[in-house]
Amino acid sequence: MKTISWASCLWLFLFLLLAIDSTCCNAASRPNLISIVTDDQGRWAMGLYGNKQIHTPYMDQIGKQGAVFTNAFVATPVCSPSRATFLTGRYPTELKITDYISPDEAREGAGLHAPIWPAVLQKAGYRTALIGKWHLGEQADFHPRKKGYDHFMGFLSGGTRPMDPILEIEGVTEKQAGPLPDLLVDNAIQFVRESKDRPFALCLHFRAPHTPYGPVPAEDSSHYEGIEIEMPIAEGLIPEQIKQKNKEYYASISSVDRNIGRLLKELDQLQLTENTLVIFTSDHGYNNGRHGISTKGNGHWLAGGITGPKRPNMWDTSIRVPLVMRWPRVIQPGTRFDEMVSNVDMFKFVLGALDLPLPENASLHGIDYSPLLFGKSIPERTAIYGQYDLHNNGLAYMRMIRTEKWKFVKHYRARYMDELYDLEADPDETRNLIRRRMPPGSKEKAAELEQQLIEWQKSIQDPILRPAYQ
Repeated sequence: MKTISWASCLWLFLFLLLAIDSTCCNAASRPNLISIVTDDQGRWAMGLYGNKQIHTPYMDQIGKQGAVFTNAFVATPVCSPSRATFLTGRYPTELKITDYISPDEAREGAGLHAPIWPAVLQKAGYRTALIGKWHLGEQADFHPRKKGYDHFMGFLSGGTRPMDPILEIEGVTEKQAGPLPDLLVDNAIQFVRESKDRPFALCLHFRAPHTPYGPVPAEDSSHYEGIEIEMPIAEGLIPEQIKQKNKEYYASISSVDRNIGRLLKELDQLQLTENTLVIFTSDHGYNNGRHGISTKGNGHWLAGGITGPKRPNMWDTSIRVPLVMRWPRVIQPGTRFDEMVSNVDMFKFVLGALDLPLPENASLHGIDYSPLLFGKSIPERTAIYGQYDLHNNGLAYMRMIRTEKWKFVKHYRARYMDELYDLEADPDETRNLIRRRMPPGSKEKAAELEQQLIEWQKSIQDPILRPAYQ
């Protein structure tokens, strides 16, 4: 038998030690990721986007110290399908999640089947966590721990109380004491501390500012005491009622903002700021009186203080979101990007930013716009697309194409509902150009956009087109 000398053993030991040390150093140098998503926050409800009354210094700080995206959109204006698109890079009809997952649907087995990008990061050696809202299935097979998260703390359903919520922690679901945003960020800080010596990816998904907006701590609501909220008041609305609703809405957002500040300060203290990509966005936009409706893409008409029937919509107020990013090692402070981006891009974007390969045979849409962060250009995007099939407390089938200048919304299985907006002349989308006496050229433009929309629908095998071919 051939023997190995002590010298050879020593050299082998030193080689393995150096290899392990090198691996640890490479892991430590890999960027971390924190994805912060609020629930129901319109782009207009943030200081950096021009709102001078709302108190969002830490949300603004992310953009000021990094990059602000001025044209960020979501593929659908309601939570479950939008969150599914954000995590999978696929459209709602492909995922069979086209409206928010109701409690009945969750009990019947509805949930997200497609792979999500946190699972790719997990396989690449990242420690992953989801803290906060899931709303993509409540049965065991859809639990975040089964989908690609090492750690979960939060709630599986669509919501919980803003104060003293019921949360799942370490597999046990019970009532907790305190404001929900504070509890979530307490756990997020704990996760970051425990993960500081290895690459981590944290998805911090708040419930706020979803209704009910409060109660919130006095330190958050005090920013708006004695202030009359300034906002456009649509015809038929009661100004005092709408202003009060928005004051409560702002306070809810400020409760999130204060806690984001706590998390950012923790990154500083742990010396993780430089190499951590922080992304802040929302799952969709919001109206709260704009266009005369209550909430988002499934909002109700408001008139005379009374909530009326639903008004399904894909106005920019419902699909345009804040999107800011900070990564001091890569992004120069004060950077601005005007390119159109969508939450369907997030799968490709995250992997591109972290320099990870896409999974083999992955069925993904969207684009990787991460080269922008590194000072490089991306191919020109001429349009983004969206869809929403309302089936909870109403019925609607909408498909959308949006360019820089135009928006066309097709209402399937309904007559006289299609919409065309000239976004340059009418950025607030107050004048639908599809009417009996259409302005010159509008009919041709609508037909052109509809044809582009149909080609996109075919590319994703949109089931709404199937009856036409049967």
